[in-house]
Amino acid sequence: MSCGDASDQDRRFCVLSWDQVRRLDSILGEAVPIHGRGNFPTLSMRPRQIVQVVRARLEENGVCVKDVRLNGSAASHVLHQDSGLGYKDLDLIFGVSLKDDQAFRLVKDVVLDCLLDFLPAGVSKERITALTLKEAYVQKLVKVCNDTDRWSLISLSNNTGKNVELKFVDSLRRQFEFSVDSFQICLDSLLMFDRCSETPMSESFHPTVTGESVYGDFKEAMEHLCQRTIATRSPEEIRGGGLLKYCHLLVRGFRSSSEVDMKQMQRYMCSRFFIDFPDIGVQQRKLEAYLQNHFAGIEHKRYECLMTLRQVVNESTVCLMGHERRQTLSLISMLALRALAEQNAIPTVTNVTCYYQPAPYVQDINFSNYYIAHVQPPQVSPCSNSYQTWLPCS
Repeated sequence: MSCGDASDQDRRFCVLSWDQVRRLDSILGEAVPIHGRGNFPTLSMRPRQIVQVVRARLEENGVCVKDVRLNGSAASHVLHQDSGLGYKDLDLIFGVSLKDDQAFRLVKDVVLDCLLDFLPAGVSKERITALTLKEAYVQKLVKVCNDTDRWSLISLSNNTGKNVELKFVDSLRRQFEFSVDSFQICLDSLLMFDRCSETPMSESFHPTVTGESVYGDFKEAMEHLCQRTIATRSPEEIRGGGLLKYCHLLVRGFRSSSEVDMKQMQRYMCSRFFIDFPDIGVQQRKLEAYLQNHFAGIEHKRYECLMTLRQVVNESTVCLMGHERRQTLSLISMLALRALAEQNAIPTVTNVTCYYQPAPYVQDINFSNYYIAHVQPPQVSPCSNSYQTWLPCS
């Protein structure tokens, strides 16, 4: 490795301060409920417990775990508590080898078997199978296996949206969407300290914990996080283009340092989003799932996010035909209206005056482009969750 390469690598890493280590220890020690479906009891687990149990069980089965990392918004929260992002999911990355389908199955079976350890005392475990545990406690299973990416995800259910997501990664070409969510914190030294030290942590006695920004420059990414700046690279490489996360960041008060550059980025984001989600039905499911997973507890922000998305799509979409673009804009408007209805923010009126631009072929001079729409109460269908086994990602 050249000196320049070594310098570039060094910029990716940073040693956490005592305050950051203390926040990390608090997150790993906080009990997270995993809610069971039907009559299955709620499991209570601390992130450090599930990491230690899964890691030990994998190694017992001959799977070497290179390291375990905290990823995403939880890592950002550890590094800067007042980022404005908050965190919901706990994303834990296990570095493992997934050389074939048997390795994927082994990882899944090990995780499901570990759930038995967290069942409350008195629950009979003899007749509980792996399939039963999957149906009861797993919200999402994802398996990706192609030339550049080999990883799987097991997301454990939490009714408030605070899912524990266990990701097992052999290779992953793109590990971030924006610089502010590019942080990964290696947990190995802290977990080793838990096992080996009888003395509690203090400012003068605590393990050295290292963070990394997979964006490439830790200091620059931290500045973006502290100053609420939106920055990314090659959004066309991101599944969905990062479009929804971009609108989410705008709603959270983040802004781009260069409006000109970001306008160009928006076009790439929109193009990739409509490549990955070309059908209107798929778009609706994606938007509904995103709102459900990322706005639990802040439902009042859903309308603002949807209207921001509508503006971006309207301004920056260049890859759709006219009728496809109008169809997508109508979908976003419908979801925004639903979001208002769920907040009881729509005034109770019988008539609403609407205005629209008539088509060019309307030549009647007496034609009026005002009409009175009789408003019916919005029919908001309750969210229905479907739980598939493996979800393919391309």
